[in-house]
Amino acid sequence: MSRISLLVVDDEAKIRELVGAYLQREGYVVHEAANGHEALEKFRSCDFGAVILDLMLPGMDGLEICREIRKVSDVPIIMLTARGDEIDRVLGLELGADDYMVKPFSPRELVARVKAVLRRAKKGDPAGRPKAVTEAGGLRINEDTREVTVNGRPVSLTPKEYDLILHLARHPGRVFTREQLLHQVWGYDFFGEARTVDTHVTRLREKIARTDGDPQWIATVWGVGYKLEVRP
Repeated sequence: MSRISLLVVDDEAKIRELVGAYLQREGYVVHEAANGHEALEKFRSCDFGAVILDLMLPGMDGLEICREIRKVSDVPIIMLTARGDEIDRVLGLELGADDYMVKPFSPRELVARVKAVLRRAKKGDPAGRPKAVTEAGGLRINEDTREVTVNGRPVSLTPKEYDLILHLARHPGRVFTREQLLHQVWGYDFFGEARTVDTHVTRLREKIARTDGDPQWIATVWGVGYKLEVRP
């Protein structure tokens, strides 16, 4: 059985070596890139299971690299950033990053998140799975093509936005805490990053919005979490 290859992109050699050592210890094949151009060149020449991508890179930054990768692939992307500003997280997630970690970070936690996104990617593989369509009110999700429509209107979602709305749509009306969503959608235990869920919910609400004045599809249950609100 072939081992999964991962691409680690960071301009700091010490971080590449540290992350690489932990991932190799778990049995992964690790490729490194120190800048954006090298990263894209390696990405085009190898089939990677996931990409660990630093946001702040010389020349082409992580956001631009993420944008280029998303043009051709849904490979899981975990962004690393030394900045905790919400605008950076929102931009990264909007461009299609599956997760983010703020430096300094725990290498063990990063390994756990890599395993989580790989599990999620495997579960999302349509090979050998019967065709399935999930519908909730006017929300329709084709799980084979990953196409989402709201009252017949196509909606373009990032991979993780798709995973989140699919999970909620499979359980309409059920309330999930942020911790439950992190575990069930992102695939890892709660590490204090509830904002990850909040950011994705905010972006989803904008993309699948109903007409002005109508309630949101995703309702906030104050003090608890979120649920999919199904209305005629």
